[in-house]
Amino acid sequence: MLGVALGWWALYWRPNSTDYPVQGVDISAADGVIAWPTVEAAGADFAYVKATEGADISDPRFAENWAATAAAGMRHGAYHQFSLCRLAADQATNFISIVPREKDALPAALALDFAGNCKDRPARDVVLRELKTFIEMVEAHTGKPTILQLTREFDDYYMISDAIDRPLWLRGFLFPPSYGARAWVMWQASTIRRVAGIEGSVDWNVIHQ
Repeated sequence: MLGVALGWWALYWRPNSTDYPVQGVDISAADGVIAWPTVEAAGADFAYVKATEGADISDPRFAENWAATAAAGMRHGAYHQFSLCRLAADQATNFISIVPREKDALPAALALDFAGNCKDRPARDVVLRELKTFIEMVEAHTGKPTILQLTREFDDYYMISDAIDRPLWLRGFLFPPSYGARAWVMWQASTIRRVAGIEGSVDWNVIHQ
């Protein structure tokens, strides 16, 4: 019974709003059709919406989610899932081609993760060079510093946070992240949170102000 109770608690847990007053979700087409006004009413202040992956994949619900989050009065930003097997310039072009330049949008985020990525592991200097190319191109489009969404495994392997001075979005299930070369600005605190307006579990994040 205790295990069931703890599991149920974890599904609805969120970091204390006194400590972290700005909280929100990150989503993709995999989360299905979302009732954004309901999500906003449930306490989500912002949403990061998946835009693209690699050089030629775009999220089929990006335009829908981008418009709907704005209509619900939520701040929104777009993220790109980086591929180690495709040229950064092509990936940046993919992202820029579908993400509008909006002065009120949150900064673009670059998701760096081995899960779901190709099996290649290029040398660190190659990866850093490619990431800098992507960042330069995207920042020229958005006019804002790109946020690096890093898993511990990716950062340990390539030491990205040591080499690229950009805001960090790190992961730590239920507990604040303890990795990265500097303090994080965003924390993905849960990947299983239940939120009204979204069917199934969703990623929940907080901003450190």
